[in-house]
Amino acid sequence: METKKAIRKKIFSLRAEHSDRQIDEMSRKITKQVLQLAAFREHDQILAYVDYNHEVVTRYIIEEAWKLGKQVAVPKVFGKEMRFFRIDDFSPLQPGYYGIPEPQEGEAVTWENALMIMPGVAFTGKLERVGYGGGFYDRYLEAHTGICKVALAFDFQLVDEVPTEPTDIFPDYLVTERKIYKR
Repeated sequence: METKKAIRKKIFSLRAEHSDRQIDEMSRKITKQVLQLAAFREHDQILAYVDYNHEVVTRYIIEEAWKLGKQVAVPKVFGKEMRFFRIDDFSPLQPGYYGIPEPQEGEAVTWENALMIMPGVAFTGKLERVGYGGGFYDRYLEAHTGICKVALAFDFQLVDEVPTEPTDIFPDYLVTERKIYKR
């Protein structure tokens, strides 16, 4: 089995091979899949990552959530901790941790019955996840157990197997441009 480091390197290389247009087209297909989820329709509070460096684009999901009257919050990193801040538009976002867009102002929210749109580097069809290595989502979700977790990935991010650890928290759903996987 490949190490998480080797898997990350391989997937980052694959992401870099795709054009902005390809990433956008695949992201729009993923958005359509997410919007069909009953879990998306049923939750009024959405915790969503802000995409960076050829991740699945989340802007379309966030904009649709706003159109539907849902509240949206995005993460900001403080040391080893991640907190979510409510946003009503994209204007408060500025480069933060590792250049990832983060809100620069506002008040942190704690929504225990929210739907989380989470990123990842690689996934298996069994919804095992390799993140970026910081443990931010695992720590956050360990403390907030009522959150419904929807991970987004391109089909090329699927691998046969990944090393897992007892502290890993896996999504309830994985949405790609071609399929929805459910735990």
